[in-house]
Amino acid sequence: MSLIVAARFTTFPAAESAAERLFSEGFVEEDVSLFFVNPRGQHARYPIGGDVNKDAASTDAPKGAGMGVTIGAMIGAIVGVGVFAAFAAPLLVSAIAAGVGAYVGSLIGAMNRTRSAGRPAPGERVHHETRDSGVLLAVHVTPQTQPRAAQTLREAGGADIERATGRWQHGRWADFDPTRAPVEIGEGRA
Repeated sequence: MSLIVAARFTTFPAAESAAERLFSEGFVEEDVSLFFVNPRGQHARYPIGGDVNKDAASTDAPKGAGMGVTIGAMIGAIVGVGVFAAFAAPLLVSAIAAGVGAYVGSLIGAMNRTRSAGRPAPGERVHHETRDSGVLLAVHVTPQTQPRAAQTLREAGGADIERATGRWQHGRWADFDPTRAPVEIGEGRA
């Protein structure tokens, strides 16, 4: 495994300027790689797209649907019995009203659970475990050159400077995984 230091830039020109600084510091072209990281959720890890199998907000939807079915069926049955008693309608009307009530209730219950599940609590800070999108400048380093690479990237305006281990092949980070949480290098550390 190779030691890699990387930083995120907002534009390719800014990342290219940082790469020029690295070259002036003695890093060679084969040890520097630029590539774009897509926004969260757009890495097509699944056949239908996306990074995860299901949305975190949809976890409680079946519970909400189950509750909605029960409540909706009861309300529909009550309405059906009321219609049956008031208008001497066939018993089938009560069954249809209960079915429609169950269906509408399941939709309302599922939507209610998904609406509230995906939101952070008021004042809660949202922490993302994946990297932000942008141009990533990755540098293949040794333990001796790691501090110099991190400092150069920081001075060049790089954000979210991280340290990683991975396969560096043919001048690029071959096993880069945009969904893997980065290990950031703090200010003054390398």
